[in-house]
Amino acid sequence: MNRKIRCYFWIVCLLCGLLASGIIAVEAAPSQRVAIVKIEGAINPGTISYARHAFDMARENDAPAVILELDTPGGYINSAEEIRRVMDEFNRPIHAFVRPNAISAGAYLALAADSIYMVPGATIGAAEPSYLGLGEVDEKSLSYWEKEMVAMAERQGRDPGIASAMVRRDRVVEGLSEEGDLLTLTAGEALAVGYSEGTVENYDALLAEAGLPETAWTVVEKRAVDSVVGWTTNPVVGTILLMIGLGGLIVEIISAGFGIAGIVSIVAFALYFGGNIAAGMADYWVLILFVFGIVMLLVEAFMPGFGVFGIGGIVTMVVAIVLAAVSIQTGLVMLIVSFVLAGLFAVLAFRFFARRGALRHIILSDEEKADLGYVAPPDQKSLLGMEGVTITALRPSGAALLDNRRIDVVSDGSYIPANEPVVVQRVEGVRVIVQALKKNEKED
Repeated sequence: MNRKIRCYFWIVCLLCGLLASGIIAVEAAPSQRVAIVKIEGAINPGTISYARHAFDMARENDAPAVILELDTPGGYINSAEEIRRVMDEFNRPIHAFVRPNAISAGAYLALAADSIYMVPGATIGAAEPSYLGLGEVDEKSLSYWEKEMVAMAERQGRDPGIASAMVRRDRVVEGLSEEGDLLTLTAGEALAVGYSEGTVENYDALLAEAGLPETAWTVVEKRAVDSVVGWTTNPVVGTILLMIGLGGLIVEIISAGFGIAGIVSIVAFALYFGGNIAAGMADYWVLILFVFGIVMLLVEAFMPGFGVFGIGGIVTMVVAIVLAAVSIQTGLVMLIVSFVLAGLFAVLAFRFFARRGALRHIILSDEEKADLGYVAPPDQKSLLGMEGVTITALRPSGAALLDNRRIDVVSDGSYIPANEPVVVQRVEGVRVIVQALKKNEKED
């Protein structure tokens, strides 16, 4: 009996210990974690894909807040606007953490957050838009982007004039910028003018400043698909994919069968269209439009001449490629550059392989030289107008006796039986073309 009591006692103590440790563990480990969403490098369609996934994870895990860590020189304006829409759908606080730079489109995302914190030495601003780094955009686009920046500043009660000076060089903010210079704020300047809620060193310090002390956090990592989308939608990579795809398609159309060029072309176009569709830059109907253009070209390839199907196929493919790009301007530039590069690559590749002898099986390179025993055919123009008689029937080719010589001849298209009088109508190189003598010509 005493042994049983002692066993029950130790079992109860063990259960109490486990319960106590469980309670302590529950109390020590918070049930919610702040989500860290990292926007690094150029902002592109791949960034959109990652942002959507990260904010969905934060929503599913009931995160009390999101820290939007920014380390970016900018990127596509339309990509930044799409990310801002994703942020607007999140109904918990979003704290922008500039670590260390939020330039151009990065500044726009920082202003779209509920609060901004910066590490010492960080900068924010310089949001003048440009077209693929080739220069300033037109006034219409510049005005639109300025108003977008101003709207984000006003939404959080910040000075709109500072946001405007980040976009336009002719805006002057006394003590911060001069005419002709874009405004970029340091961490100290941003804090002084109300463009930052604090200067902090790390996540824990930021959460303490934001009223979430001792709150755990977790970083939402990028998925492989986000990296692939960002890679394939890069203008440089996209141009290379188009060059490879178009080059392979041309080779397949002008050659018989289906080979490695066709496979490479399909893979290149799949990466180009798949990346843009996955990023939300294009819909599936654009891909269908492109395939329809290829079908039209294939139909044209089996028809004589070059007509409606060929022109329609090219136009359809061009429209699909441009509409699938991040913008119409970007699509046009990528398409033009890819055509030029494809042409240069084809010429260089042809010369290289010809020099190495790799094309000897498909290109006739031998010459019929006299020292090798080749003799040019005799000139037959002296036979023009000469009369003779067919040795064989002409259907339409055969032989005739002309100038007491057997000559290979061709009729003018009609059937001429053997032993019929003929006259040489014309001579085209080595071809001697004859026609039958009419009855009255025989009598004469």
